[in-house]
Amino acid sequence: MSRRRKLLLAFVLTVLVMLAEAGGGVWSGSLALLADAGHMMVDALALLLAVVGAAMAARPADARRSYGYGRMEVLVGFVNALSQFVLVGWIIYEAVTRLLHPGPILSGVMLVVALAGLLVNALVLRTLHGHAHDDVNMAGASLHVLGDLLGSLAAVLAALAIRWFGWLWADPLLSLLVSLLILGNAWQLLRRSAHILLEGVPEGVDSAVVEQSLRGADPAIRSIHHLHVWQLASGSRMATLHAELNEPADGARVLRAIRQILRERFEVEHVTVQIDPGACPDETPGCAGHRHG
Repeated sequence: MSRRRKLLLAFVLTVLVMLAEAGGGVWSGSLALLADAGHMMVDALALLLAVVGAAMAARPADARRSYGYGRMEVLVGFVNALSQFVLVGWIIYEAVTRLLHPGPILSGVMLVVALAGLLVNALVLRTLHGHAHDDVNMAGASLHVLGDLLGSLAAVLAALAIRWFGWLWADPLLSLLVSLLILGNAWQLLRRSAHILLEGVPEGVDSAVVEQSLRGADPAIRSIHHLHVWQLASGSRMATLHAELNEPADGARVLRAIRQILRERFEVEHVTVQIDPGACPDETPGCAGHRHG
């Protein structure tokens, strides 16, 4: 199944569970269910945005966007992470209010709805999680579904605590704990997507190590400078650099050596190299010793 279809399936299932939990939350009086339903409402929108992001990312490059639309997945992931902070604020407010002013809860209805939500969210997360490591868009969708799963699990535990021990405070307390877990995951996604949008060096890559490796790629290379390594989107690494060569030198051979090292050692597929047969023609002071990441 394609990523887009997986996201679409996740969206449909999330909407169905959201409606069930909203109805169950109103019926039973459970904050955990209402909070998770509110969470899933945001997540349904996030998943819909992820579907659109996946479709946009697949569009080919055109005259105005020569790199295509691959970065759309990162933008969607960034927005998804921000939406989680808003949601967590609402859950915390409602949880504190319920802790101060507890109300009656129908634990049986709450338990049935929460169990159904838990099973569906587990199915959706299993569907999405396989691609989350290399796709910020999918990672954002998985983050939202993980929050839904934790919310459903909290609702199950709260329903059991209320049913067996009469602990009404368990409902808002577990909602509060889940919101803190969601907050941590949202921060990680926000940091990751913002780093890509700021064209930071890909995680696990050291610009100094890349430069040192390229200097040893061929005996004709005198220096490597103006080195930039970044990501257009997750799993799409790019690099530009100047290679100053000794004379005489085989430029084509040097290019092949540079591309091979970047591809095999650093997983960089798109490379732009400027060959400087002598001193760097740029007017930047200290060009030969200049390095960027």
